Amino acid sequence: MTAPMSIRHYLQFKDLSADEYAHLFARAAFIKRKFKAVEKYQPFADPDRTLALIFEKASTRTRVSFEAGMYQMGGSVVHLTTGDSQLGRAEPIEDSARVISRMVDLVMIRTYEQAKIEAFAAHSRVPVINGLTNEFHPCQILADLFTLVEHRPAASGQPLDAIRGKVVAWVGDGNNMANTWLQAAELLGFTVHVSTPSGYEVNPELAGISDRNCFKVFKDPREACADADLVTTDVWTSMGFEAENEVRRAAFAQWCVDEAMMQLARPDALFMHCLPAHRGEEVSAEVIDGPQSVVWDEAENRMHAQKALMEFLLLGRLA
Repeated sequence: MTAPMSIRHYLQFKDLSADEYAHLFARAAFIKRKFKAVEKYQPFADPDRTLALIFEKASTRTRVSFEAGMYQMGGSVVHLTTGDSQLGRAEPIEDSARVISRMVDLVMIRTYEQAKIEAFAAHSRVPVINGLTNEFHPCQILADLFTLVEHRPAASGQPLDAIRGKVVAWVGDGNNMANTWLQAAELLGFTVHVSTPSGYEVNPELAGISDRNCFKVFKDPREACADADLVTTDVWTSMGFEAENEVRRAAFAQWCVDEAMMQLARPDALFMHCLPAHRGEEVSAEVIDGPQSVVWDEAENRMHAQKALMEFLLLGRLA
């Protein structure tokens, strides 16, 4: 076991290096094998480590994956929402960070503005993980890429070789998921084909992308899917934008991933969705429930990938 690193936060996908992602994918595979074999693996049991889960946005997969994962690793969990803490009242976020981080070993926050989680991390004594913000969703893309490596491994056996040179088609809203896919593409050497309705384009400046060659923009979602190795999408109306629901339903009507789109992708292309999904809107039932869909493995892999991430942030690189 190596010595713990200095405090590292995971607030955007680009907070880690390509080499560190290769390590995380390898550790996630190891941890998942332990889980499937019902073998105990509890590096957080002695001494007991505690994870604080802070939710300003509701969650199913984020809560279950982090909470179950922490318990399985031998740790403890404290669950907080804005309704049962000072986070939703007048206490400055900086003060909450100073207090909470003195009592736990790790903090996961799922909130609205990226600025809020950045402020919390700046005043935290322990690692902070972004469980989702309006701008980024790094834990989801970490799990998605692990799922790609798992289903389409490279002949070399090296995780990053399974990713380099691939084409990911993003069909739908230029949202936090799209921003994070762009960061991942620039860092890990693949290309994102982006197709969004007019007015919902991805913002490379917000994503902090310097290499514009890591993505291509297509007006026609079918062209974006052509020869893609992975086709992925998200709901048309993300949390916090519910007032726009009817307008978005009209604007996104042609951006439903259906069988015709998947047939334009490579024959062995995978389909992913971060869930929850609305069949008949952003994806057809035939696709999400079809043979190319890996959404259930993708959802489970949130837990395994996040276990590897928590291990890395708390304990450093383990062999």
